[in-house]
Amino acid sequence: MAGLGDVLEWAKREVGARVPKADLDQRDADYIREQLPGLWLLASLYFRADVRGLDRIPPDGPVLLVGNHSGGNLPPDTFVFTLAFCSYFGVERPFYQLAHNLVVSMPGLGSLRKFGTVAANHDNATLALKSGGALLVYPGGDYEVFRPSWKRHEVDFGGRKGYVKLSREAGVPIVPIASVGGQEAALFLDRGQWLARLLMVDKIARLKSVPILLAPPWGLAVSDMVPRLPLPTKITIEVQDPIAPEEIAAGDDDTVHNRVEGALQSAVDRLAAERRFPVIG
Repeated sequence: MAGLGDVLEWAKREVGARVPKADLDQRDADYIREQLPGLWLLASLYFRADVRGLDRIPPDGPVLLVGNHSGGNLPPDTFVFTLAFCSYFGVERPFYQLAHNLVVSMPGLGSLRKFGTVAANHDNATLALKSGGALLVYPGGDYEVFRPSWKRHEVDFGGRKGYVKLSREAGVPIVPIASVGGQEAALFLDRGQWLARLLMVDKIARLKSVPILLAPPWGLAVSDMVPRLPLPTKITIEVQDPIAPEEIAAGDDDTVHNRVEGALQSAVDRLAAERRFPVIG
């Protein structure tokens, strides 16, 4: 008779088997070109998108873009930055974004893969950088993206530093990407890490949080897997100065990580000081 461990292992394999394999060729420049005008208009009107400092990103070649992350499973910061990057550098420049396995597996979100979204793991990230692409990562993952809304201006990767090793191995610069506004797209009440452990989805699906939030049209919701309407919060994003590969190679993981988090926190504090009201901006 199968024990609990066997059942969990079977469920983990089943979930893993449904994660699409990373195929960089799924990114479709023609599709992005067709969708970009309408989506940028939506971002400009609904989120009043304000993206600054794109000229600080190296104009070509591989680069690791490291951002603080907000907004749950419908993160407006990723939406806005992806559109801004493609508009500024052109759709032909290869650009990829890492996302949680469940996000890239969800029905109806195949269009994300056409924009360059791949499952978040070291192999996929390395593949994207070796191809010469720009890669956007959010080390804080579900820990940061589901933080309570009253901590919306805190940058906290939860101690995750794997991106530093990734950059060092690939020999690419790190460019910090700071954003504010995303955690006001819903009222996040609790990360729900205790709930993830209780439901054992941390073992089955690498899901460390089952958040509790208030969001239209459902009101109180447990987990963020059901489609909802993000509030029209103003999204402001600012690119910070790059950290050169030589500086990354010369420093240890803690030094580089603290520099990245420090740059992001300083920028978030400054951008947050410009906001007069939540959502309204």
